[in-house]
Amino acid sequence: MIVELKEKLQELKNRFSAVEDIMKPEQLEKELNQLDMQMGQSDFWNDQKKAQEIASRRNSIAEKLEELRNIQKKLNDIDEYIQLLEMEYDEETEKELEKELEELEKEINRLETASLLSEEYDFKNAILTLQAGSGGVEACDWTEMLLRMYLRWAEKNGFEIEMVDYQPDDVAGIKSATVIIKGPYAYGYLKGEQGVHRLVRISPFDANKRRHTSFSAVSVVPEIGEEVKVEIKDEDLRIDTFRASGAGGQHVNTTDSAVRIVHIPTGITVSCQSERSQIQNRAKALQMLKARLYQYELEKQKEKQKQLEGEKKDISWGSQIRSYVFQPYQMVKDLRTGYETGNIEAVMDGEIDGFIESYLKWRATEKQKN
Repeated sequence: MIVELKEKLQELKNRFSAVEDIMKPEQLEKELNQLDMQMGQSDFWNDQKKAQEIASRRNSIAEKLEELRNIQKKLNDIDEYIQLLEMEYDEETEKELEKELEELEKEINRLETASLLSEEYDFKNAILTLQAGSGGVEACDWTEMLLRMYLRWAEKNGFEIEMVDYQPDDVAGIKSATVIIKGPYAYGYLKGEQGVHRLVRISPFDANKRRHTSFSAVSVVPEIGEEVKVEIKDEDLRIDTFRASGAGGQHVNTTDSAVRIVHIPTGITVSCQSERSQIQNRAKALQMLKARLYQYELEKQKEKQKQLEGEKKDISWGSQIRSYVFQPYQMVKDLRTGYETGNIEAVMDGEIDGFIESYLKWRATEKQKN
């Protein structure tokens, strides 16, 4: 058994070394020092929003470095204990080391996933928008189920949630909703959720108990700041105001404080009703529109490049990415990575880390091919 402990330890050492090669702790230390210098400037807090973004980035890097140091220490400690165990065998110590290695493997698994979050805006907050597809009340109910899934995932992972728009259906579920998931790397984790999510089930709204297929579109963009310049012309906007309504349809206020903005050239629509005043909702809606337009331009550039390379696959944001089957069997399957699970109750309760991890690994492999 000691031989197995040593083999497992060596495997974890090798995996941890590979993670360090990707995360480059020396570069992280350098960036941390640079951010500390910025935060030490006397005028650092003059721009509150920018300062908070820098502080959040600094804390995220510090946490990564601390995690790397902690794992290295645990690897060293276990190595020493195994050497002592070889000199003087003790069954209880062996069992304890087995548990320690199991826990350490979980930590390294999480770190391997985090090491894949290296793209430019991965560390940003995520603006998550859900839109019911065709299918009436069935699609609206499905969209509300998906919203709950993402909110549960965010809560379990310690992210802050801000509901900025919520449009309930007249019968059940929601027509659309927009929520900002706030915390380090929220966008990086959720970016793979963008696309169409398909549900197959016996509809609770069908008196004949027939099987229905419903669709809901999920859009995920990073919450970008002033560092990104996006030109928005006033004449390209149609701005409407309406009364805000909260989850469940209850009125938040009795004035037309909610704002909906349509970008006429692209058809992109954003809404905000989370703030008390129309001016505040307009400002937040414009910020969300800016993020959506920036992402839109990036996707256009990617599509053009794919066409130049002869790529025929549809890469539009509306592509179907995942299928959720409730009946006649239970299965959730990602159509890009092939990852699947039969524990549909856990998935709908926010247990989607397996899908997130498999997508990030798949994306990294696809990037290497290109």
